[in-house]
Amino acid sequence: MQNYPIGTSGKPWGEGEKAQWKARQNVERSYQEEVLKKLFKIIPEGFDLKEYGALPYDTARYPLYAVIPKSFDANKPSALVTGGVHGYETSGVQGALQFIETKLSQYAEQLNIVVVPCVSPWGYETINRWNPLALDPNRSFYKGSPAPESAQLMKLVSDLALPLTLHIDLHETTDTDNSEFRPALAARDGVTHDNWNIPDGFYTVANTPSPQIEFQKAVIDAVKKVTHIAPADENGKIIGADVVSEGVICYDKKALYLCGGMTDAKYVTTTEVYPDSDNATPENCNAAQVAAICAALDYLK
Repeated sequence: MQNYPIGTSGKPWGEGEKAQWKARQNVERSYQEEVLKKLFKIIPEGFDLKEYGALPYDTARYPLYAVIPKSFDANKPSALVTGGVHGYETSGVQGALQFIETKLSQYAEQLNIVVVPCVSPWGYETINRWNPLALDPNRSFYKGSPAPESAQLMKLVSDLALPLTLHIDLHETTDTDNSEFRPALAARDGVTHDNWNIPDGFYTVANTPSPQIEFQKAVIDAVKKVTHIAPADENGKIIGADVVSEGVICYDKKALYLCGGMTDAKYVTTTEVYPDSDNATPENCNAAQVAAICAALDYLK
Protein backbone atom coordinates (compact mmCIF):
# COMPACT_ATOMS: atom_id res chain seq x y z
CA MET A 1 0.00 0.00 0.00
CA GLN A 2 1.46 3.37 -0.97
CA ASN A 3 2.20 6.03 1.61
CA TYR A 4 -0.16 8.97 1.92
CA PRO A 5 1.24 12.53 2.12
CA ILE A 6 -0.67 13.43 5.30
CA GLY A 7 -0.18 12.01 8.77
CA THR A 8 2.21 9.64 10.50
CA SER A 9 2.19 5.95 9.69
CA GLY A 10 0.24 3.97 12.29
CA LYS A 11 -1.24 7.07 13.94
CA PRO A 12 -4.84 8.17 13.30
CA TRP A 13 -5.40 11.72 12.12
CA GLY A 14 -6.24 14.50 14.52
CA GLU A 15 -7.90 17.77 13.65
CA GLY A 16 -4.66 19.15 12.21
CA GLU A 17 -4.30 16.35 9.69
CA LYS A 18 -7.96 16.61 8.73
CA ALA A 19 -7.48 20.33 8.12
CA GLN A 20 -4.45 19.56 5.94
CA TRP A 21 -6.51 17.10 3.96
CA LYS A 22 -9.36 19.57 3.49
CA ALA A 23 -6.92 22.25 2.31
CA ARG A 24 -5.85 19.93 -0.52
CA GLN A 25 -9.39 19.71 -1.92
CA ASN A 26 -10.43 21.96 -4.79
CA VAL A 27 -13.70 22.62 -6.58
CA GLU A 28 -13.47 20.82 -9.92
CA ARG A 29 -17.02 21.17 -11.24
CA SER A 30 -20.31 22.91 -10.48
CA TYR A 31 -23.24 21.40 -8.59
CA GLN A 32 -25.31 24.39 -9.69
CA GLU A 33 -24.55 23.98 -13.38
CA GLU A 34 -24.34 20.19 -13.72
CA VAL A 35 -27.03 19.10 -11.27
CA LEU A 36 -29.43 21.80 -10.11
CA LYS A 37 -29.99 23.53 -13.45
CA LYS A 38 -30.82 20.16 -15.00
CA LEU A 39 -32.97 19.07 -12.09
CA PHE A 40 -35.14 22.19 -12.09
CA LYS A 41 -36.05 21.57 -15.75
CA ILE A 42 -36.94 17.88 -15.70
CA ILE A 43 -39.50 17.31 -12.93
CA PRO A 44 -42.30 15.29 -14.54
CA GLU A 45 -45.99 15.94 -14.06
CA GLY A 46 -47.25 14.50 -10.81
CA PHE A 47 -44.01 15.13 -8.93
CA ASP A 48 -42.64 17.93 -6.78
CA LEU A 49 -39.11 19.08 -6.09
CA LYS A 50 -38.65 19.11 -2.32
CA GLU A 51 -35.78 20.96 -0.68
CA TYR A 52 -35.14 18.72 2.31
CA GLY A 53 -32.13 20.54 3.75
CA ALA A 54 -28.77 22.08 2.95
CA LEU A 55 -25.18 21.28 3.83
CA PRO A 56 -23.86 23.50 6.63
CA TYR A 57 -20.53 24.09 4.86
CA ASP A 58 -22.38 26.55 2.57
CA THR A 59 -26.17 26.38 2.77
CA ALA A 60 -26.71 28.66 -0.24
CA ARG A 61 -24.35 26.64 -2.42
CA TYR A 62 -25.43 23.17 -1.32
CA PRO A 63 -29.22 22.90 -1.02
CA LEU A 64 -30.43 19.30 -1.00
CA TYR A 65 -33.33 18.14 -3.15
CA ALA A 66 -35.58 15.13 -3.56
CA VAL A 67 -38.11 14.43 -6.28
CA ILE A 68 -41.29 13.16 -4.62
CA PRO A 69 -44.83 12.35 -5.78
CA LYS A 70 -47.39 15.11 -5.32
CA SER A 71 -49.50 12.50 -3.53
CA PHE A 72 -48.69 9.09 -2.13
CA ASP A 73 -50.95 6.09 -2.64
CA ALA A 74 -50.86 3.72 0.33
CA ASN A 75 -51.96 0.87 -1.95
CA LYS A 76 -48.82 1.12 -4.08
CA PRO A 77 -45.35 -0.19 -3.22
CA SER A 78 -42.84 2.57 -2.48
CA ALA A 79 -39.30 2.84 -3.78
CA LEU A 80 -36.31 5.05 -2.97
CA VAL A 81 -33.57 5.86 -5.47
CA THR A 82 -30.43 7.58 -4.16
CA GLY A 83 -27.42 8.87 -6.08
CA GLY A 84 -24.25 10.73 -5.27
CA VAL A 85 -23.81 9.50 -1.70
CA HIS A 86 -20.20 9.41 -2.86
CA GLY A 87 -20.12 12.65 -4.79
CA TYR A 88 -17.22 11.68 -7.03
CA GLU A 89 -19.17 8.76 -8.52
CA THR A 90 -20.56 10.74 -11.42
CA SER A 91 -22.95 8.30 -13.06
CA GLY A 92 -24.79 7.83 -9.79
CA VAL A 93 -25.81 11.49 -9.99
CA GLN A 94 -26.17 11.86 -13.73
CA GLY A 95 -27.86 8.47 -14.07
CA ALA A 96 -30.44 9.49 -11.47
CA LEU A 97 -31.10 12.72 -13.36
CA GLN A 98 -31.45 10.79 -16.63
CA PHE A 99 -33.92 8.43 -14.96
CA ILE A 100 -35.99 11.35 -13.67
CA GLU A 101 -36.07 12.94 -17.11
CA THR A 102 -36.74 9.87 -19.24
CA LYS A 103 -38.33 7.10 -17.16
CA LEU A 104 -39.78 8.25 -13.85
CA SER A 105 -43.23 9.20 -15.14
CA GLN A 106 -43.66 5.73 -16.70
CA TYR A 107 -43.72 4.15 -13.23
CA ALA A 108 -45.84 6.74 -11.41
CA GLU A 109 -49.16 4.90 -11.82
CA GLN A 110 -47.90 1.71 -10.20
CA LEU A 111 -45.34 2.86 -7.63
CA ASN A 112 -44.58 5.65 -5.20
CA ILE A 113 -41.04 6.68 -6.14
CA VAL A 114 -38.73 9.11 -4.35
CA VAL A 115 -35.47 10.08 -6.08
CA VAL A 116 -32.60 11.87 -4.34
CA PRO A 117 -30.10 12.46 -7.16
CA CYS A 118 -27.17 14.04 -5.30
CA VAL A 119 -26.81 13.33 -1.60
CA SER A 120 -23.28 14.79 -1.33
CA PRO A 121 -22.94 17.92 -3.47
CA TRP A 122 -19.68 19.06 -1.82
CA GLY A 123 -18.25 15.69 -2.77
CA TYR A 124 -19.65 16.11 -6.28
CA GLU A 125 -17.92 19.45 -6.73
CA THR A 126 -14.58 18.36 -5.30
CA ILE A 127 -14.77 14.86 -6.86
CA ASN A 128 -14.48 13.32 -3.43
CA ARG A 129 -15.59 10.24 -1.52
CA TRP A 130 -15.58 12.05 1.82
CA ASN A 131 -17.20 15.24 3.04
CA PRO A 132 -15.04 18.18 4.25
CA LEU A 133 -14.96 16.67 7.75
CA ALA A 134 -13.00 13.71 6.29
CA LEU A 135 -16.05 11.51 6.92
CA ASP A 136 -17.46 9.01 4.45
CA PRO A 137 -21.23 9.64 4.24
CA ASN A 138 -21.66 6.04 3.15
CA ARG A 139 -20.33 4.80 6.48
CA SER A 140 -22.38 7.29 8.48
CA PHE A 141 -26.03 6.23 8.29
CA TYR A 142 -26.76 5.87 11.99
CA LYS A 143 -28.61 7.79 14.69
CA GLY A 144 -26.80 10.97 15.63
CA SER A 145 -24.66 10.82 12.49
CA PRO A 146 -21.93 13.48 12.36
CA ALA A 147 -22.18 13.55 8.54
CA PRO A 148 -24.88 16.07 7.56
CA GLU A 149 -25.32 14.39 4.17
CA SER A 150 -26.37 11.18 5.90
CA ALA A 151 -28.29 12.78 8.76
CA GLN A 152 -30.44 14.96 6.50
CA LEU A 153 -31.25 12.11 4.11
CA MET A 154 -32.28 9.91 7.04
CA LYS A 155 -34.53 12.69 8.32
CA LEU A 156 -36.14 13.07 4.89
CA VAL A 157 -36.93 9.36 4.75
CA SER A 158 -38.21 9.39 8.31
CA ASP A 159 -40.42 12.43 7.68
CA LEU A 160 -41.92 10.87 4.56
CA ALA A 161 -42.98 7.91 6.74
CA LEU A 162 -43.18 5.57 3.74
CA PRO A 163 -43.08 1.80 4.22
CA LEU A 164 -40.38 1.31 1.59
CA THR A 165 -40.29 -1.93 -0.40
CA LEU A 166 -37.25 -1.05 -2.52
CA HIS A 167 -34.09 1.00 -2.16
CA ILE A 168 -31.53 1.23 -4.96
CA ASP A 169 -28.37 3.23 -4.24
CA LEU A 170 -26.28 4.27 -7.26
CA HIS A 171 -22.48 4.04 -7.05
CA GLU A 172 -19.28 3.54 -9.04
CA THR A 173 -16.01 1.71 -8.41
CA THR A 174 -13.13 3.68 -9.91
CA ASP A 175 -9.36 3.39 -10.29
CA THR A 176 -9.03 6.23 -7.76
CA ASP A 177 -10.38 3.87 -5.09
CA ASN A 178 -6.88 2.37 -5.06
CA SER A 179 -4.83 5.43 -6.01
CA GLU A 180 -6.45 7.91 -3.60
CA PHE A 181 -9.35 6.87 -1.43
CA ARG A 182 -8.15 3.65 0.17
CA PRO A 183 -4.69 5.14 0.92
CA ALA A 184 -6.40 8.19 2.45
CA LEU A 185 -8.65 5.94 4.55
CA ALA A 186 -5.69 3.93 5.82
CA ALA A 187 -3.79 7.11 6.69
CA ARG A 188 -6.79 8.72 8.40
CA ASP A 189 -7.39 5.67 10.59
CA GLY A 190 -3.72 4.85 11.21
CA VAL A 191 -4.06 1.34 9.78
CA THR A 192 -3.00 -0.64 6.72
CA HIS A 193 -5.28 -1.56 3.85
CA ASP A 194 -4.34 -3.82 0.98
CA ASN A 195 -5.31 -2.65 -2.47
CA TRP A 196 -7.85 -4.81 -4.24
CA ASN A 197 -8.25 -5.50 -7.92
CA ILE A 198 -10.60 -2.95 -9.44
CA PRO A 199 -13.27 -5.02 -11.25
CA ASP A 200 -13.80 -4.23 -14.93
CA GLY A 201 -17.53 -4.03 -15.27
CA PHE A 202 -20.84 -3.57 -13.50
CA TYR A 203 -21.78 -5.40 -10.30
CA THR A 204 -24.26 -5.05 -7.47
CA VAL A 205 -23.93 -5.25 -3.70
CA ALA A 206 -26.78 -7.09 -2.02
CA ASN A 207 -27.64 -6.97 1.67
CA THR A 208 -26.07 -9.92 3.52
CA PRO A 209 -29.02 -10.73 5.83
CA SER A 210 -31.48 -10.73 2.90
CA PRO A 211 -29.69 -10.74 -0.47
CA GLN A 212 -32.80 -11.45 -2.60
CA ILE A 213 -30.71 -13.10 -5.30
CA GLU A 214 -33.49 -13.33 -7.90
CA PHE A 215 -33.97 -9.58 -7.58
CA GLN A 216 -30.22 -9.00 -8.00
CA LYS A 217 -30.22 -11.28 -11.05
CA ALA A 218 -33.00 -9.23 -12.62
CA VAL A 219 -30.89 -6.10 -12.27
CA ILE A 220 -27.77 -7.81 -13.66
CA ASP A 221 -29.69 -9.26 -16.62
CA ALA A 222 -31.04 -5.84 -17.57
CA VAL A 223 -27.67 -4.12 -17.28
CA LYS A 224 -26.04 -6.82 -19.44
CA LYS A 225 -27.87 -5.30 -22.38
CA VAL A 226 -26.13 -1.97 -21.74
CA THR A 227 -22.65 -2.77 -20.43
CA HIS A 228 -20.49 -5.70 -19.39
CA ILE A 229 -20.73 -7.41 -15.99
CA ALA A 230 -17.64 -7.62 -13.78
CA PRO A 231 -16.10 -11.09 -13.59
CA ALA A 232 -14.92 -12.64 -10.35
CA ASP A 233 -11.16 -12.52 -9.72
CA GLU A 234 -8.95 -15.60 -9.40
CA ASN A 235 -10.24 -16.10 -5.84
CA GLY A 236 -13.91 -15.92 -6.81
CA LYS A 237 -14.25 -12.44 -5.32
CA ILE A 238 -15.03 -8.85 -6.30
CA ILE A 239 -13.40 -6.12 -4.17
CA GLY A 240 -12.56 -8.77 -1.59
CA ALA A 241 -16.09 -10.14 -1.20
CA ASP A 242 -17.37 -13.53 -2.37
CA VAL A 243 -19.36 -13.54 -5.59
CA VAL A 244 -22.72 -15.14 -4.73
CA SER A 245 -24.24 -14.88 -8.21
CA GLU A 246 -22.98 -13.42 -11.48
CA GLY A 247 -21.92 -9.86 -10.72
CA VAL A 248 -23.33 -9.93 -7.17
CA ILE A 249 -21.54 -9.61 -3.82
CA CYS A 250 -22.95 -8.97 -0.34
CA TYR A 251 -22.27 -6.46 2.44
CA ASP A 252 -24.11 -6.20 5.75
CA LYS A 253 -25.46 -2.74 5.03
CA LYS A 254 -26.82 -1.91 8.47
CA ALA A 255 -23.72 -3.16 10.28
CA LEU A 256 -21.52 -0.98 8.04
CA TYR A 257 -23.87 2.04 8.32
CA LEU A 258 -24.30 2.16 4.54
CA CYS A 259 -26.96 4.20 2.79
CA GLY A 260 -28.54 0.94 1.64
CA GLY A 261 -29.02 -0.08 5.26
CA MET A 262 -30.92 2.95 6.47
CA THR A 263 -34.35 1.50 5.62
CA ASP A 264 -36.06 -1.83 6.21
CA ALA A 265 -36.88 -2.30 2.53
CA LYS A 266 -37.14 -5.92 1.42
CA TYR A 267 -35.35 -5.31 -1.86
CA VAL A 268 -32.06 -3.44 -1.53
CA THR A 269 -29.18 -3.14 -3.96
CA THR A 270 -26.18 -0.94 -4.53
CA THR A 271 -25.09 -0.52 -8.13
CA GLU A 272 -21.40 -0.33 -8.99
CA VAL A 273 -20.44 0.95 -12.44
CA TYR A 274 -16.81 1.00 -13.65
CA PRO A 275 -16.30 4.27 -15.58
CA ASP A 276 -12.55 3.74 -16.11
CA SER A 277 -13.05 0.70 -18.33
CA ASP A 278 -11.72 0.91 -21.89
CA ASN A 279 -15.19 -0.26 -22.90
CA ALA A 280 -17.14 2.43 -21.03
CA THR A 281 -18.19 6.01 -21.75
CA PRO A 282 -20.00 8.50 -19.50
CA GLU A 283 -23.14 7.93 -21.57
CA ASN A 284 -22.80 4.18 -21.23
CA CYS A 285 -22.35 4.44 -17.46
CA ASN A 286 -25.41 6.66 -17.08
CA ALA A 287 -27.44 4.24 -19.20
CA ALA A 288 -26.34 1.35 -17.00
CA GLN A 289 -27.62 3.16 -13.92
CA VAL A 290 -30.95 3.87 -15.59
CA ALA A 291 -31.26 0.24 -16.70
CA ALA A 292 -30.58 -0.91 -13.15
CA ILE A 293 -33.22 1.39 -11.68
CA CYS A 294 -35.81 0.34 -14.24
CA ALA A 295 -35.08 -3.36 -13.71
CA ALA A 296 -35.45 -2.96 -9.96
CA LEU A 297 -38.77 -1.15 -10.36
CA ASP A 298 -39.98 -3.67 -12.94
CA TYR A 299 -39.24 -6.44 -10.47
CA LEU A 300 -41.62 -4.78 -8.00
CA LYS A 301 -44.33 -4.43 -10.62
